[in-house]
Amino acid sequence: MKSSANKVLLSGNHALAEAAIRSGCHLYFGYPITPQNEIPEFMSEHLPKLKDGGFVQAESELAAINMVLGAAATGRRVMTTSSSPGISLMQEGISYLAALELPCVIANMVRGGPGLGNIVTSQSDYFQSTRGGGHGDYRTITLAPCTVQEIYDLTQLAFYLADKYRGPVIIQGEGLLGQMSEPVELRELEKKDLPPKDWALTGAKGRPGRMLRSLILEEGVLEEHNWKLNRKYKEIEKREKRSESYRMDDASLAVVAYGSVARIAKGAIKRVREEGLKVGMIRPISLWPFPDEAIRKAAEHVSHFLVMELSCGQMIEDVRMALEGKAEVSFYGRPGGGAIPNPAEFGRVISRNYYQKVRKTR
Repeated sequence: MKSSANKVLLSGNHALAEAAIRSGCHLYFGYPITPQNEIPEFMSEHLPKLKDGGFVQAESELAAINMVLGAAATGRRVMTTSSSPGISLMQEGISYLAALELPCVIANMVRGGPGLGNIVTSQSDYFQSTRGGGHGDYRTITLAPCTVQEIYDLTQLAFYLADKYRGPVIIQGEGLLGQMSEPVELRELEKKDLPPKDWALTGAKGRPGRMLRSLILEEGVLEEHNWKLNRKYKEIEKREKRSESYRMDDASLAVVAYGSVARIAKGAIKRVREEGLKVGMIRPISLWPFPDEAIRKAAEHVSHFLVMELSCGQMIEDVRMALEGKAEVSFYGRPGGGAIPNPAEFGRVISRNYYQKVRKTR
């Protein structure tokens, strides 16, 4: 990131919208749903003022994601945002975007579910984002910020990765992060070489025509297309894993948490460290590709992992697969839609696991 001294107070939703516009996203299509409505509100105010800007409040989330598809096919940077039930409605369109290899950014400010649930923050859409919530063999890069600054930074990164790998990128936000306000440095992602958009549908005057399609009926052609996508996903897994380590050098117990839970867990770890407990944390930033190598490396000196989520347990599956039985894994979660945990609560859980699992084995 190119640094700037320019700091402003922004909510998470406004930081995401500001970063998108600064990334060259001048087209937005969406449908209102709490707790992310400040994003389309911001875009509706600012995009029409731009020479090449466009904002459309679609009649539904189904319409919005298909408008995104059409705009992305022209090579323009484009975004939609929603919250859990709205993202559910977009899954078929996201599958089409992956099949067509069209870059775009989709932000989900997660709320409690299933169903309409409520508007309290949650992390229960982990499976939906990381497994590919629509049909077929596809994956979506999924980035999970834990601060408003990181929402701003990862939004810019999301547009870059979408163009680099030609596909939809998901920002897995949370209602809490979207509504909270923090100082944000308005820095810019360093310009890097990106592949030319020689696939874009920009009119065939003076050149051969182009075609984009996801309905592939010829024998064997769809299979080869899926293998091509699979090779791309393998490349992403090699290059785009991201995570943060906190006080892991001497840790005997490692908390694994992302997003808002990681913020709370960090405060809890500071408390238990004062009691002499050797606890650290690994925070996945890319939920897919999952930073499994960081987890496995930690298992060389960590005997126990404690996964903490605002769900009944979803990321824990990826932690277990990463460890391949090399360490014991426990879980503490709160389903979405309830009270937000605090560091004291997490501290008690961490201490209990430390004394029961770590000290017991010594």
